[in-house]
Parts: sequence; C-alpha cells; structure tokens
Amino acid sequence: MKNIFVSALLVLHFSAFATPGLPIPLSSKQEFYSIRIYQLKTSEQEARVEKFLQTAFLPALHRLRISEVAVLKPIGNDTAAIRRIYVLIPLKSMEQLTSLTPSLDKDAQYQADGKDYLDAPYDNPPYVRMESMLLQAFPEMPQHAVPTALQGPRDQRIYELRSYEGPTEKYYANKVRMFNEGGEVPLFKRLGFNAVFYASVISGSHMPNLMYMTTFDNMASREQHWKTFGEDPFWKKLVAAPEYQHNVSHADIIFLHPTAYSDL
Repeated sequence: MKNIFVSALLVLHFSAFATPGLPIPLSSKQEFYSIRIYQLKTSEQEARVEKFLQTAFLPALHRLRISEVAVLKPIGNDTAAIRRIYVLIPLKSMEQLTSLTPSLDKDAQYQADGKDYLDAPYDNPPYVRMESMLLQAFPEMPQHAVPTALQGPRDQRIYELRSYEGPTEKYYANKVRMFNEGGEVPLFKRLGFNAVFYASVISGSHMPNLMYMTTFDNMASREQHWKTFGEDPFWKKLVAAPEYQHNVSHADIIFLHPTAYSDL
C-alpha cells in the first residue's frame, strides 16, 4: 500500500510539470529509465564506484529481475578533471522505481558486497556528487533495445547520448512530435543507428528536454552514419518543415563506451 501511495504521489508530481499533450499514464507499456551519473575526482573514487557497481549493484538489480543495465564511461574520462560514470537502468513501471531502494535495503547480499561503498565515511566519500534523472520512453519506441548489431571490439564501441533542450515546453513538445509522429525515430532505424532508447525527461536538471542513445562499432562508423543521415532526402524535408522550426535551443552530445561488465 505504501509503494502504491508513493507511486501515485510521484505521478501527480510529474504530471504537474508535464508538457501539455504529453501526459504520464498510470499504466503504460512505455518503459521508464533511471540515469545515474557519478561525478568522481580521483582514480581511487572511480575504482571504488566501479567495484560497487560490478560486484554489488548490478547483481542486486539482476536479483530483482532488472536486467540489461548499461554502465558507461565518457571517452577521455581518464584525463578529465571530473570523471563520470553513467548508469542506465530500464524500469517497467514507476512502482518498480519506488520499490527499488526498500528492496536493496532488505538485500543482505547487496549490503555485504557493497559495504565499502555503502558504509563509506563522510571524510572519504566514494564520489563527489551523484546526479539522477528519470525518463519515459517515446511511444514510437516504448521499450529499450540491446544493440546486438554491433560487431566491432567492445572497447572501441561508441554509445552516443544526446540531450535536446527546448526553449519552452511547447517547443519541446514539438520536437518530441518530430521524433514520433514526424518520423525521426523510424528514420534512425532505417539508417541503422542501433538506438538503445528515445525518451522524454520527466525529472532532471535541464528541462524541458528529451534524451536518446544510439550506438556504433567505432567512431568512423558513427561519422559515416551521421553523414548519411544529413544527406537523406526524408531528413532534409523533415528538418525544413515549417512546423518543426526553432524547437531545440541547446544540445549536448556525449560519447561513451561500455565497461567490461555492462549488460549492454
């Protein structure tokens, strides 16, 4: 009963900030995604978080039947002033999200395996900060996909995470329609972009925005795919359509590679 009550409150909260025309249903086949971003200052912090994710967190999620969790690190992470680790967690429902922490609290194996991270002292924390976002999958791709078409070496694979912000909620909703009703998602599929997900951000720090992730064997493949995309007649017509103008005010592009223990 408690989880149902919390879920209802979350739905009411997100609905209050939802873009008009994009309601968040109480029950839907559209997945939710939790994205955690660990910010790290030292290689020691990076090693501690990775050990926690590999030996405690992912195994615990698997025991809860949450599979295909992606753990990704930005290209150039080793030389960055602030290193980052991205964790993408696919969720079937809002209730699965609200029950996650209570379930982990009751998991003795998780508590034991993650002790170094979970019981870290205040003056020696495992990270600088952790950011969390909640997303809901687009209707045009309601479930995430495993990029099984990739053939190249794992350490050369490129996972491209994009965030598109809109100048207002209305323009943002227009860009979402461009992906769904406008045909942008099918275009990516036709051109073999091996997308993992497309989703609306319903709780985050850069709203209103959407995010999506595509994958490639290597950077050369990525460059060729985007070249083909830019030259495609359908895209040229879509991007020039009067109804889809000025709907992106800022874009972030992050190149990531999967860790050895990532499910995806």
